Amino acid sequence: MAEPFKNMLNKNVITNIAKHLSKAWPAFDSKGFIVMATDDLDSLELKQRSMRITESLNHYFPDDFQDTANIILKSLAPEEGYEINVNKSDQGIIGWAIMPLVDYVGIYGLEHFDLSMTLFKELTKRSSSEFGIRYFLNQDQQRTLVTLETWLNDPNQHVRRLISEGTRPRLPWGMRLQNFVKDPAPILALLDRLKDDSEEYVRRSVANNLNDIAKDHPELVANIAESWLKDADKNRQKLVRHACRTLIKQGHQQTLQALGYKTPKITMSSLSILTPRVKFGSALQFAITVTSESQKSQQLMIDYAIHHCKANGKTSAKIFKWKDINLDSSKTIHANKNHAIKKITTRTYYAGTHQLEIFINGISFGIKNFELIM
Repeated sequence: MAEPFKNMLNKNVITNIAKHLSKAWPAFDSKGFIVMATDDLDSLELKQRSMRITESLNHYFPDDFQDTANIILKSLAPEEGYEINVNKSDQGIIGWAIMPLVDYVGIYGLEHFDLSMTLFKELTKRSSSEFGIRYFLNQDQQRTLVTLETWLNDPNQHVRRLISEGTRPRLPWGMRLQNFVKDPAPILALLDRLKDDSEEYVRRSVANNLNDIAKDHPELVANIAESWLKDADKNRQKLVRHACRTLIKQGHQQTLQALGYKTPKITMSSLSILTPRVKFGSALQFAITVTSESQKSQQLMIDYAIHHCKANGKTSAKIFKWKDINLDSSKTIHANKNHAIKKITTRTYYAGTHQLEIFINGISFGIKNFELIM
């Protein structure tokens, strides 16, 4: 079983933070800090652990933020190249240990804008400042965006990535940036400047930001996708497709059109459920036959939805990816699929009538019932 994310901030990490802070500032009370930061640690999730460490840092740091900033900067691992190397943790604070320091700057550095921006830039080179900089985007949006703009050509990919990752409207685990949820216009120029970044690490962050925006402004992202795909190389095409993943799954027609999935000219002559009664723990088996009615080849995205029966007898649909094919003129394809129905942590199954629905380029081409036997 994979190690829980929360264990990325464990007692060893906290002890290592204390060690490097003590080197930077011998008066730092390492023992007191470790006791406070590790109190009931096992009961806390990742962000709770980070905030506990942040609160403990605030308790034992100097009252003067300038003094604390100097201690933090002296405690960091050296910047060597552009990759975060957790094996350098013996040389200073790096990796997951950066998270509580970032929150510290975000919470307690709001009255020290320039110094905090310097700290964020140095901290992000050793992990990411995406959580902390959001405090500043909420309090002083324009000034923070101006600073981020000056980092667009920074040689460090982690600094460039912070521009897009820190401005994500709906960053997981991070505070929601309601201004950008409502109106993402202020960050679009930054994303546009980063769309052809030399590092996939940065481009993927741009895609994730756009995917966040798509949840509230689907037509806007569809328009951006259409614009960015003009004369796009493979890297930008990959970015756009990843950015549109939620809209693709939803069958958003404008987005699918922008990606080349036009209204299909096809006939689906059969949709067969080969296992009309499915025993829990086995698989639903089904097949389709599709024939082109076009004189040109067509790009087809074939997905399917399972309409799961809920406890109240109603159904809830979940869409699954299946095939992405190029269907030549007048050609016919036959496709089969086995969909496992077994115990998973994210769904509770109930016996009863379920439904299978086929989508081609976001358009429904048939739906049929099957029975789930528990």
